Amino acid sequence: MSRMLTGVTAALLSGGAAAAVLAAPAAAPAPDRMQPAITELVADISPQRIEAHVRKLVSFQTRHTMSDTVSDTQGIGAARRWIKAELERCGAQAGGRLQVAFDSHVTPVSKRISRPTEIVNVVATLPGSEPQSAQRIYVVSGHYDSRATDVMDASGNAPGANDDASGTAAVIEMACVMARRQFDATLVFMAVAAEEQGLLGSGHWAQQAKSKQLDIAGMLNNDIIGSSRADDGTVDGGQVRLFAEGIPAVKEMSDGVRGLVATGGENDSISRQLARHVKQVGERYVPGFRVNVIQRADRYLRGGDHMPFLAQGYAALRFTEPNEDFAHQHQDVRVENGVQYGDLPQFVDYEYVAKVTRINAAALASLALAPAAPSQVQVRTDKLENATTLQWRPNTEPDLAGYRVVWRATTADQWQGAQDVGNVTQATLPLSKDNVFFGVQAIDRDGNVSVATYPTPLR
Repeated sequence: MSRMLTGVTAALLSGGAAAAVLAAPAAAPAPDRMQPAITELVADISPQRIEAHVRKLVSFQTRHTMSDTVSDTQGIGAARRWIKAELERCGAQAGGRLQVAFDSHVTPVSKRISRPTEIVNVVATLPGSEPQSAQRIYVVSGHYDSRATDVMDASGNAPGANDDASGTAAVIEMACVMARRQFDATLVFMAVAAEEQGLLGSGHWAQQAKSKQLDIAGMLNNDIIGSSRADDGTVDGGQVRLFAEGIPAVKEMSDGVRGLVATGGENDSISRQLARHVKQVGERYVPGFRVNVIQRADRYLRGGDHMPFLAQGYAALRFTEPNEDFAHQHQDVRVENGVQYGDLPQFVDYEYVAKVTRINAAALASLALAPAAPSQVQVRTDKLENATTLQWRPNTEPDLAGYRVVWRATTADQWQGAQDVGNVTQATLPLSKDNVFFGVQAIDRDGNVSVATYPTPLR
Protein backbone atom coordinates (compact mmCIF):
# COMPACT_ATOMS: atom_id res chain seq x y z
CA MET A 1 0.00 0.00 0.00
CA SER A 2 1.42 3.38 -0.98
CA ARG A 3 2.08 5.99 1.72
CA MET A 4 1.49 8.81 -0.80
CA LEU A 5 -1.27 9.92 -3.14
CA THR A 6 -1.07 7.46 -6.03
CA GLY A 7 -2.27 6.99 -9.58
CA VAL A 8 -5.37 5.37 -8.14
CA THR A 9 -6.05 8.67 -6.44
CA ALA A 10 -5.94 10.65 -9.65
CA ALA A 11 -8.89 8.72 -11.01
CA LEU A 12 -10.82 9.39 -7.83
CA LEU A 13 -10.05 13.09 -7.32
CA SER A 14 -13.13 15.21 -7.39
CA GLY A 15 -13.39 17.73 -10.22
CA GLY A 16 -9.75 17.17 -11.19
CA ALA A 17 -8.59 19.08 -8.14
CA ALA A 18 -5.16 18.00 -6.89
CA ALA A 19 -4.84 20.15 -3.80
CA ALA A 20 -2.21 19.25 -1.22
CA VAL A 21 -3.14 17.24 1.82
CA LEU A 22 -3.72 19.71 4.64
CA ALA A 23 -1.83 17.91 7.40
CA ALA A 24 1.70 17.53 8.65
CA PRO A 25 3.87 14.86 6.99
CA ALA A 26 4.29 11.61 8.90
CA ALA A 27 7.29 11.33 11.21
CA ALA A 28 7.13 7.52 11.34
CA PRO A 29 9.37 5.21 9.33
CA ALA A 30 7.72 3.39 6.43
CA PRO A 31 4.91 1.46 8.17
CA ASP A 32 4.68 -1.23 5.48
CA ARG A 33 8.20 -2.54 5.97
CA MET A 34 8.72 -6.07 7.22
CA GLN A 35 9.12 -6.27 10.98
CA PRO A 36 12.11 -8.53 11.84
CA ALA A 37 10.41 -9.76 15.03
CA ILE A 38 7.36 -10.95 13.06
CA THR A 39 9.52 -12.52 10.35
CA GLU A 40 11.40 -14.47 13.02
CA LEU A 41 8.19 -15.51 14.74
CA VAL A 42 6.67 -16.83 11.52
CA ALA A 43 9.82 -18.82 10.77
CA ASP A 44 9.62 -20.51 14.18
CA ILE A 45 6.28 -22.20 13.43
CA SER A 46 7.00 -25.93 13.09
CA PRO A 47 4.92 -28.39 11.01
CA GLN A 48 6.63 -31.23 12.87
CA ARG A 49 5.43 -30.00 16.26
CA ILE A 50 1.96 -29.38 14.84
CA GLU A 51 1.83 -32.97 13.56
CA ALA A 52 2.93 -34.31 16.95
CA HIS A 53 0.17 -32.33 18.64
CA VAL A 54 -2.48 -33.58 16.20
CA ARG A 55 -1.42 -37.21 16.62
CA LYS A 56 -1.40 -36.86 20.41
CA LEU A 57 -4.94 -35.49 20.39
CA VAL A 58 -6.06 -38.32 18.08
CA SER A 59 -4.54 -40.85 20.50
CA PHE A 60 -7.30 -40.13 23.05
CA GLN A 61 -9.66 -42.04 20.69
CA THR A 62 -12.55 -39.68 21.32
CA ARG A 63 -12.76 -36.16 22.66
CA HIS A 64 -16.55 -36.06 22.65
CA THR A 65 -17.85 -33.51 25.14
CA MET A 66 -19.63 -36.21 27.19
CA SER A 67 -16.83 -38.79 26.96
CA ASP A 68 -14.66 -40.13 29.81
CA THR A 69 -13.17 -37.51 32.12
CA VAL A 70 -11.37 -39.88 34.54
CA SER A 71 -9.03 -41.90 32.33
CA ASP A 72 -5.54 -40.55 31.65
CA THR A 73 -5.44 -42.10 28.18
CA GLN A 74 -8.93 -41.84 26.70
CA GLY A 75 -11.65 -39.21 26.48
CA ILE A 76 -12.02 -35.49 26.76
CA GLY A 77 -10.72 -35.30 30.34
CA ALA A 78 -7.36 -36.76 29.37
CA ALA A 79 -7.23 -34.48 26.33
CA ARG A 80 -7.81 -31.26 28.23
CA ARG A 81 -5.32 -32.20 30.95
CA TRP A 82 -2.69 -32.92 28.28
CA ILE A 83 -3.37 -29.60 26.53
CA LYS A 84 -3.04 -27.71 29.80
CA ALA A 85 0.17 -29.54 30.73
CA GLU A 86 1.66 -28.89 27.30
CA LEU A 87 0.90 -25.17 27.51
CA GLU A 88 2.29 -25.02 31.05
CA ARG A 89 5.46 -26.84 29.94
CA CYS A 90 6.25 -24.52 27.05
CA GLY A 91 5.17 -21.49 29.09
CA ALA A 92 7.67 -22.39 31.81
CA GLN A 93 10.40 -22.83 29.21
CA ALA A 94 9.56 -19.38 27.84
CA GLY A 95 10.02 -17.66 31.20
CA GLY A 96 6.73 -18.22 32.97
CA ARG A 97 4.72 -15.31 31.55
CA LEU A 98 2.08 -17.55 29.94
CA GLN A 99 -0.84 -17.93 32.38
CA VAL A 100 -2.62 -21.27 31.82
CA ALA A 101 -5.95 -22.18 33.42
CA PHE A 102 -9.14 -24.15 32.97
CA ASP A 103 -12.30 -22.15 32.28
CA SER A 104 -15.14 -24.35 33.47
CA HIS A 105 -18.91 -24.27 33.73
CA VAL A 106 -21.69 -26.85 33.93
CA THR A 107 -24.20 -26.79 31.10
CA PRO A 108 -27.72 -28.16 31.56
CA VAL A 109 -29.49 -30.73 29.39
CA SER A 110 -30.13 -29.44 25.87
CA LYS A 111 -30.62 -30.73 22.35
CA ARG A 112 -27.07 -32.12 22.16
CA ILE A 113 -26.36 -32.58 25.89
CA SER A 114 -28.16 -35.56 27.47
CA ARG A 115 -27.08 -34.85 31.07
CA PRO A 116 -25.65 -31.88 32.97
CA THR A 117 -22.05 -31.73 31.77
CA GLU A 118 -18.95 -29.81 32.78
CA ILE A 119 -17.60 -27.85 29.82
CA VAL A 120 -13.92 -27.00 30.20
CA ASN A 121 -11.94 -24.61 28.02
CA VAL A 122 -8.15 -24.48 28.28
CA VAL A 123 -7.09 -20.83 28.27
CA ALA A 124 -3.52 -19.50 28.05
CA THR A 125 -3.07 -15.75 28.49
CA LEU A 126 0.06 -13.82 27.51
CA PRO A 127 -0.29 -10.43 29.24
CA GLY A 128 0.55 -7.31 27.29
CA SER A 129 3.71 -5.47 28.32
CA GLU A 130 2.53 -1.91 27.54
CA PRO A 131 0.26 -0.46 30.26
CA GLN A 132 -1.75 1.63 27.77
CA SER A 133 -2.35 -1.46 25.59
CA ALA A 134 -2.50 -4.39 28.00
CA GLN A 135 -6.29 -4.18 28.42
CA ARG A 136 -6.71 -4.66 24.65
CA ILE A 137 -7.11 -8.38 23.97
CA TYR A 138 -6.78 -10.57 20.88
CA VAL A 139 -8.15 -14.11 21.06
CA VAL A 140 -7.22 -17.11 18.90
CA SER A 141 -9.01 -20.44 19.24
CA GLY A 142 -9.47 -24.00 18.05
CA HIS A 143 -11.91 -26.55 19.50
CA TYR A 144 -10.49 -29.73 20.97
CA ASP A 145 -13.70 -31.75 21.20
CA SER A 146 -14.53 -34.25 18.45
CA ARG A 147 -17.51 -36.26 17.20
CA ALA A 148 -18.48 -39.29 15.12
CA THR A 149 -21.47 -39.58 12.77
CA ASP A 150 -23.93 -39.55 15.67
CA VAL A 151 -23.36 -36.30 17.50
CA MET A 152 -24.55 -37.98 20.73
CA ASP A 153 -22.06 -40.90 20.47
CA ALA A 154 -19.80 -40.26 23.46
CA SER A 155 -17.81 -43.51 23.35
CA GLY A 156 -17.22 -44.41 19.69
CA ASN A 157 -13.92 -43.68 17.96
CA ALA A 158 -13.84 -40.00 16.97
CA PRO A 159 -10.24 -39.08 16.07
CA GLY A 160 -11.06 -35.51 14.99
CA ALA A 161 -7.67 -34.97 13.34
CA ASN A 162 -8.76 -32.16 11.03
CA ASP A 163 -11.93 -31.14 12.91
CA ASP A 164 -10.43 -29.79 15.00
CA ALA A 165 -7.13 -31.14 16.27
CA SER A 166 -5.63 -29.10 13.41
CA GLY A 167 -6.93 -25.84 14.86
CA THR A 168 -6.07 -26.85 18.42
CA ALA A 169 -2.53 -27.79 17.41
CA ALA A 170 -2.16 -24.42 15.67
CA VAL A 171 -3.23 -22.62 18.84
CA ILE A 172 -0.80 -24.63 21.00
CA GLU A 173 2.04 -23.95 18.56
CA MET A 174 1.31 -20.22 18.50
CA ALA A 175 1.08 -20.03 22.29
CA CYS A 176 4.40 -21.79 22.74
CA VAL A 177 6.24 -19.75 20.11
CA MET A 178 4.72 -16.38 21.05
CA ALA A 179 5.21 -16.90 24.80
CA ARG A 180 8.94 -16.32 24.21
CA ARG A 181 8.21 -12.79 23.00
CA GLN A 182 6.62 -9.62 24.34
CA PHE A 183 3.66 -7.78 22.84
CA ASP A 184 2.04 -4.48 23.79
CA ALA A 185 -1.48 -5.92 23.90
CA THR A 186 -2.68 -9.14 25.56
CA LEU A 187 -3.01 -12.41 23.65
CA VAL A 188 -5.39 -15.20 24.68
CA PHE A 189 -4.90 -18.70 23.26
CA MET A 190 -7.95 -20.94 23.74
CA ALA A 191 -8.65 -24.62 23.19
CA VAL A 192 -12.42 -24.64 23.60
CA ALA A 193 -14.80 -27.51 24.28
CA ALA A 194 -18.32 -28.46 23.15
CA GLU A 195 -18.16 -26.80 19.75
CA GLU A 196 -19.87 -29.84 18.26
CA GLN A 197 -22.58 -29.71 20.92
CA GLY A 198 -23.58 -26.12 20.16
CA LEU A 199 -20.59 -23.76 20.60
CA LEU A 200 -20.98 -24.09 24.37
CA GLY A 201 -17.40 -23.50 25.47
CA SER A 202 -16.77 -20.45 23.33
CA GLY A 203 -20.28 -19.17 24.04
CA HIS A 204 -19.67 -19.20 27.79
CA TRP A 205 -16.29 -17.48 27.47
CA ALA A 206 -17.62 -14.79 25.13
CA GLN A 207 -20.58 -14.09 27.42
CA GLN A 208 -18.24 -13.77 30.41
CA ALA A 209 -15.96 -11.45 28.44
CA LYS A 210 -18.90 -9.20 27.61
CA SER A 211 -20.17 -9.16 31.20
CA LYS A 212 -16.68 -8.23 32.40
CA GLN A 213 -16.51 -5.52 29.71
CA LEU A 214 -13.27 -6.96 28.34
CA ASP A 215 -11.83 -5.09 25.38
CA ILE A 216 -11.74 -7.94 22.84
CA ALA A 217 -10.33 -6.12 19.81
CA GLY A 218 -10.34 -9.18 17.57
CA MET A 219 -10.91 -12.95 17.58
CA LEU A 220 -9.50 -15.54 15.15
CA ASN A 221 -11.09 -18.99 15.05
CA ASN A 222 -9.24 -21.92 13.44
CA ASP A 223 -11.59 -24.77 12.59
CA ILE A 224 -10.83 -27.38 9.91
CA ILE A 225 -7.53 -25.97 8.68
CA GLY A 226 -5.83 -29.31 8.09
CA SER A 227 -6.32 -30.46 4.51
CA SER A 228 -5.22 -29.14 1.14
CA ARG A 229 -7.01 -31.97 -0.73
CA ALA A 230 -10.62 -31.71 -1.92
CA ASP A 231 -13.05 -34.62 -2.19
CA ASP A 232 -12.30 -34.93 -5.93
CA GLY A 233 -8.57 -35.28 -5.26
CA THR A 234 -7.67 -31.73 -6.25
CA VAL A 235 -4.81 -30.35 -4.14
CA ASP A 236 -4.83 -26.64 -3.29
CA GLY A 237 -2.23 -25.78 -0.69
CA GLY A 238 -1.90 -22.13 -1.63
CA GLN A 239 -4.87 -20.48 0.05
CA VAL A 240 -7.14 -20.47 3.08
CA ARG A 241 -10.68 -19.16 3.46
CA LEU A 242 -11.27 -16.39 5.98
CA PHE A 243 -14.96 -15.90 6.78
CA ALA A 244 -15.88 -12.34 7.77
CA GLU A 245 -19.36 -11.14 8.70
CA GLY A 246 -20.72 -7.86 7.34
CA ILE A 247 -24.08 -6.70 8.65
CA PRO A 248 -25.23 -9.09 11.43
CA ALA A 249 -28.55 -10.88 10.91
CA VAL A 250 -30.27 -9.53 14.01
CA LYS A 251 -33.84 -8.38 14.56
CA GLU A 252 -32.89 -4.94 15.85
CA MET A 253 -29.99 -2.93 14.40
CA SER A 254 -27.58 -1.21 16.74
CA ASP A 255 -26.81 2.44 16.09
CA GLY A 256 -23.42 1.44 14.71
CA VAL A 257 -24.87 -1.04 12.25
CA ARG A 258 -27.57 1.44 11.22
CA GLY A 259 -24.82 3.95 10.50
CA LEU A 260 -23.05 1.47 8.23
CA VAL A 261 -26.22 0.80 6.27
CA ALA A 262 -27.07 4.50 5.98
CA THR A 263 -23.67 5.32 4.44
CA GLY A 264 -23.28 2.24 2.24
CA GLY A 265 -20.68 0.78 4.58
CA GLU A 266 -22.06 -2.76 4.72
CA ASN A 267 -18.57 -3.98 3.81
CA ASP A 268 -16.93 -1.93 6.58
CA SER A 269 -18.07 -3.81 9.69
CA ILE A 270 -15.46 -4.32 12.39
CA SER A 271 -15.02 -7.94 11.27
CA ARG A 272 -14.46 -6.93 7.65
CA GLN A 273 -11.91 -4.32 8.79
CA LEU A 274 -10.14 -6.99 10.81
CA ALA A 275 -10.20 -9.34 7.81
CA ARG A 276 -8.55 -6.71 5.60
CA HIS A 277 -5.77 -6.35 8.13
CA VAL A 278 -5.28 -10.11 8.52
CA LYS A 279 -5.15 -10.60 4.75
CA GLN A 280 -2.67 -7.78 4.17
CA VAL A 281 -0.33 -8.75 6.99
CA GLY A 282 -0.64 -12.51 6.52
CA GLU A 283 0.13 -12.42 2.82
CA ARG A 284 3.10 -10.13 3.45
CA TYR A 285 4.76 -12.55 5.86
CA VAL A 286 3.72 -15.79 4.14
CA PRO A 287 4.51 -15.04 0.49
CA GLY A 288 2.78 -17.12 -2.13
CA PHE A 289 -0.09 -17.99 0.18
CA ARG A 290 -3.48 -16.34 -0.32
CA VAL A 291 -5.97 -15.34 2.35
CA ASN A 292 -9.29 -15.56 0.51
CA VAL A 293 -11.77 -13.37 2.40
CA ILE A 294 -15.27 -14.84 2.18
CA GLN A 295 -17.85 -12.15 2.87
CA ARG A 296 -20.21 -14.09 5.10
CA ALA A 297 -20.10 -15.29 8.69
CA ASP A 298 -19.63 -18.99 7.86
CA ARG A 299 -20.52 -21.79 5.44
CA TYR A 300 -24.07 -22.97 4.87
CA LEU A 301 -25.31 -25.51 7.47
CA ARG A 302 -22.20 -24.90 9.60
CA GLY A 303 -21.03 -22.66 12.39
CA GLY A 304 -17.96 -22.07 14.53
CA ASP A 305 -16.58 -20.64 17.74
CA HIS A 306 -16.24 -17.15 16.29
CA MET A 307 -20.03 -16.85 16.16
CA PRO A 308 -20.63 -16.35 19.91
CA PHE A 309 -18.07 -13.52 19.75
CA LEU A 310 -19.95 -11.97 16.84
CA ALA A 311 -23.16 -12.27 18.87
CA GLN A 312 -21.53 -10.26 21.67
CA GLY A 313 -20.52 -7.49 19.25
CA TYR A 314 -16.84 -8.40 18.85
CA ALA A 315 -14.89 -8.56 15.59
CA ALA A 316 -14.39 -12.27 14.88
CA LEU A 317 -13.22 -14.34 11.90
CA ARG A 318 -13.01 -18.01 10.93
CA PHE A 319 -10.15 -19.75 9.09
CA THR A 320 -11.09 -22.89 7.14
CA GLU A 321 -9.36 -24.86 4.39
CA PRO A 322 -10.43 -24.02 0.79
CA ASN A 323 -12.01 -27.34 -0.24
CA GLU A 324 -13.49 -29.70 2.35
CA ASP A 325 -13.70 -33.49 2.04
CA PHE A 326 -16.83 -34.42 3.97
CA ALA A 327 -15.89 -38.13 4.03
CA HIS A 328 -13.30 -37.05 6.62
CA GLN A 329 -15.59 -34.93 8.79
CA HIS A 330 -18.26 -36.07 11.28
CA GLN A 331 -17.92 -39.68 10.09
CA ASP A 332 -17.55 -43.02 11.87
CA VAL A 333 -14.18 -44.55 11.03
CA ARG A 334 -14.83 -47.29 8.46
CA VAL A 335 -14.08 -48.53 4.95
CA GLU A 336 -17.13 -48.56 2.70
CA ASN A 337 -17.03 -49.50 -0.99
CA GLY A 338 -13.28 -49.19 -0.88
CA VAL A 339 -13.44 -45.65 0.54
CA GLN A 340 -11.84 -44.80 3.88
CA TYR A 341 -14.15 -42.67 6.01
CA GLY A 342 -13.21 -40.88 9.21
CA ASP A 343 -11.25 -37.84 10.36
CA LEU A 344 -7.86 -39.57 10.51
CA PRO A 345 -4.39 -38.00 10.86
CA GLN A 346 -3.13 -39.39 7.53
CA PHE A 347 -5.53 -37.05 5.76
CA VAL A 348 -3.98 -33.93 7.33
CA ASP A 349 -1.39 -31.89 5.39
CA TYR A 350 0.88 -30.63 8.16
CA GLU A 351 2.85 -28.25 5.96
CA TYR A 352 -0.47 -26.68 5.01
CA VAL A 353 -1.55 -26.36 8.67
CA ALA A 354 1.78 -24.66 9.39
CA LYS A 355 1.14 -22.08 6.66
CA VAL A 356 -2.27 -21.23 8.09
CA THR A 357 -0.71 -21.05 11.56
CA ARG A 358 1.91 -18.63 10.23
CA ILE A 359 -0.83 -16.41 8.79
CA ASN A 360 -2.50 -16.38 12.23
CA ALA A 361 0.75 -15.69 14.07
CA ALA A 362 1.78 -12.83 11.78
CA ALA A 363 -1.65 -11.21 12.08
CA LEU A 364 -1.81 -11.60 15.86
CA ALA A 365 1.71 -10.26 16.34
CA SER A 366 1.00 -7.28 14.11
CA LEU A 367 -2.22 -6.50 15.96
CA ALA A 368 -0.68 -6.90 19.42
CA LEU A 369 2.36 -4.75 18.59
CA ALA A 370 0.39 -1.97 16.89
CA PRO A 371 -1.62 0.83 18.52
CA ALA A 372 -5.35 0.47 18.99
CA ALA A 373 -7.58 1.39 16.08
CA PRO A 374 -8.47 5.11 16.31
CA SER A 375 -11.72 5.86 18.13
CA GLN A 376 -14.60 8.22 17.36
CA VAL A 377 -13.51 8.67 13.76
CA GLN A 378 -15.88 11.04 11.98
CA VAL A 379 -16.21 12.54 8.52
CA ARG A 380 -17.43 16.12 8.37
CA THR A 381 -20.63 16.47 6.33
CA ASP A 382 -21.67 19.98 7.39
CA LYS A 383 -21.06 21.62 4.02
CA LEU A 384 -20.94 20.83 0.34
CA GLU A 385 -17.33 20.46 -0.84
CA ASN A 386 -15.22 18.13 -2.93
CA ALA A 387 -12.47 17.66 -0.34
CA THR A 388 -13.01 15.44 2.71
CA THR A 389 -12.16 16.25 6.32
CA LEU A 390 -11.81 13.48 8.88
CA GLN A 391 -11.31 13.83 12.61
CA TRP A 392 -10.74 11.39 15.50
CA ARG A 393 -9.79 11.14 19.15
CA PRO A 394 -6.07 10.88 19.94
CA ASN A 395 -4.60 7.52 20.91
CA THR A 396 -2.79 7.22 24.25
CA GLU A 397 0.09 4.88 23.43
CA PRO A 398 3.48 6.41 24.34
CA ASP A 399 5.11 5.17 21.13
CA LEU A 400 2.44 6.59 18.83
CA ALA A 401 3.95 8.22 15.74
CA GLY A 402 0.82 9.35 13.93
CA TYR A 403 -2.08 8.33 11.75
CA ARG A 404 -2.82 7.16 8.25
CA VAL A 405 -5.91 7.75 6.13
CA VAL A 406 -6.78 4.92 3.74
CA TRP A 407 -9.41 4.80 1.03
CA ARG A 408 -10.86 2.68 -1.74
CA ALA A 409 -13.49 2.96 -4.46
CA THR A 410 -17.00 2.03 -3.34
CA THR A 411 -16.83 -1.05 -5.58
CA ALA A 412 -13.45 -2.23 -4.22
CA ASP A 413 -12.90 -4.71 -1.40
CA GLN A 414 -9.35 -3.83 -0.28
CA TRP A 415 -7.79 -0.43 0.46
CA GLN A 416 -6.37 1.15 -2.70
CA GLY A 417 -4.68 4.31 -1.47
CA ALA A 418 -3.15 5.72 1.68
CA GLN A 419 -1.73 8.93 3.10
CA ASP A 420 0.25 9.32 6.31
CA VAL A 421 -0.94 12.55 7.93
CA GLY A 422 1.26 12.86 11.03
CA ASN A 423 0.40 12.98 14.72
CA VAL A 424 -2.74 15.06 14.30
CA THR A 425 -6.43 14.51 15.02
CA GLN A 426 -7.83 15.98 11.82
CA ALA A 427 -6.88 15.74 8.17
CA THR A 428 -8.32 17.02 4.90
CA LEU A 429 -7.79 15.11 1.66
CA PRO A 430 -8.61 16.19 -1.93
CA LEU A 431 -10.95 13.24 -2.39
CA SER A 432 -14.73 13.32 -2.38
CA LYS A 433 -16.38 11.42 0.46
CA ASP A 434 -19.21 10.76 -1.98
CA ASN A 435 -16.96 8.68 -4.24
CA VAL A 436 -14.79 6.58 -1.90
CA PHE A 437 -14.81 4.81 1.45
CA PHE A 438 -12.34 6.05 4.06
CA GLY A 439 -10.67 4.58 7.11
CA VAL A 440 -8.18 5.87 9.66
CA GLN A 441 -5.30 3.83 11.13
CA ALA A 442 -2.83 4.53 13.95
CA ILE A 443 0.92 3.98 13.49
CA ASP A 444 3.66 3.55 16.10
CA ARG A 445 7.31 4.55 15.85
CA ASP A 446 8.33 1.04 14.79
CA GLY A 447 5.94 1.17 11.86
CA ASN A 448 3.25 -1.12 13.25
CA VAL A 449 -0.17 -0.19 11.86
CA SER A 450 -3.59 -0.68 13.47
CA VAL A 451 -6.81 -1.93 11.94
CA ALA A 452 -8.69 0.83 10.13
CA THR A 453 -11.72 2.55 11.67
CA TYR A 454 -14.64 3.49 9.45
CA PRO A 455 -15.86 7.09 9.96
CA THR A 456 -19.37 8.08 10.98
CA PRO A 457 -20.93 11.28 9.58
CA LEU A 458 -20.58 14.50 11.59
CA ARG A 459 -22.88 17.38 10.70
